[in-house]
Amino acid sequence: MGDTAIATRAPNHGARNYAIVTSAYWGFTLTDGALRMLVLLHFYKLGYSPFALAFLFLLYEAAGIAANLIGGWLATRYGIARMLTVGLTTQITGFLLLSALSPDWTATLSVAWVVLSQGVCGVAKDLTKTASKSAIKLTAGEASGQLFKWVAFFTGSKNAMKGIGFFLGGVLLEVLGFRVSLWVMAGLLALVLLGVVFFVPKLMGKSKASKSAKELFAKNNGINLLAAARVVLFGARDVWFVVGVPVFLYASGWSRPMVGGFLALWTIGYGVVQAMAPMIVRRSSDGLSTEVPAARLWSALLAIIPIALAVVVVVNPPNLEWLVVGGLGLFGFAFAVNSSVHSYLVLAYAGSEKAAEDVGFYYAANAVGRFLGTLMSGLLYQWGGLLYALVGSAVMLLACWLITLALPIVKPLERIAP
Repeated sequence: MGDTAIATRAPNHGARNYAIVTSAYWGFTLTDGALRMLVLLHFYKLGYSPFALAFLFLLYEAAGIAANLIGGWLATRYGIARMLTVGLTTQITGFLLLSALSPDWTATLSVAWVVLSQGVCGVAKDLTKTASKSAIKLTAGEASGQLFKWVAFFTGSKNAMKGIGFFLGGVLLEVLGFRVSLWVMAGLLALVLLGVVFFVPKLMGKSKASKSAKELFAKNNGINLLAAARVVLFGARDVWFVVGVPVFLYASGWSRPMVGGFLALWTIGYGVVQAMAPMIVRRSSDGLSTEVPAARLWSALLAIIPIALAVVVVVNPPNLEWLVVGGLGLFGFAFAVNSSVHSYLVLAYAGSEKAAEDVGFYYAANAVGRFLGTLMSGLLYQWGGLLYALVGSAVMLLACWLITLALPIVKPLERIAP
């Protein structure tokens, strides 16, 4: 490992750098969650159909695929601080572009502008996430127990912050309106950007990046399998979360604030459970021998829930929507543990020399899953309602469980940069 990489992993500053990066990502995630709710509620009020609403988010998700891959390589080459700066600046740009939307434009131009602006924000999200997650590998050191706890807290608190963002987005839209809300969020991110510029070490994570596409994609078997599992895991969530359940609850008589409040509470609870995952999953001295079996167990448990919910939907008992809400609460608990263990395992498998590239590759798969889940959420609900969305989720989760059966329990040798 090069002298620069060693210097930036000095243990004396690990906790400080972890706190700075986590705080910066909290600010980013708060505004990102608010943005989703702003767009969803604003355009639903304008009369957009469920599938049209899903379409508005497709470029946002698709852009994340390339952003994660390129972001991991760039973070390795130029350092994590620079990529955090680029990600935050890009998000501010996306907010300002979206605020320029005019009610006088045609429907086609408006949709195209929103999709483009969302694409810019999608790039920003995954550049920032890849850089932030990579920083944890550098700051936590090699102690598997500490790494798991730091990853779990980072991921859980981030998702809780996203849930607060959902609520914030609805409040801002109600109080300030669409355009002013975007300006306020851009201003908040500008303050976060200043904090990153002044407090994150300039050379954190900087190392020798891959020199070819072949080298960039030549990940170890653990990373490859986790990436495949991540595609179907997050596809299984978004296939009902993006369109299916919100529309189902609204059609069942829930008000828009009730629907938004449920999504916010679900996300906050999901984040809290993620942060608690180290207390739920027994840790091992080698970092893999109990964590990998836990990933397999929780994937199997998670797959059972949408199967059971699909049966309930077919039976169609009284107060069906409340049974669905209860089932999705159980889904959120099992999904949070799954996601937290996966987030830890990718860093456990990753080499320290090119951790940002490993994390970027893994979260590119995450973006593929979100894209497919978002697309299928609109299509499956349109074809067969909530039942089809739940069946799609179950199929994806069974595939996730099968993939985790092949995860290695021995840590691969760390790659040495050429």
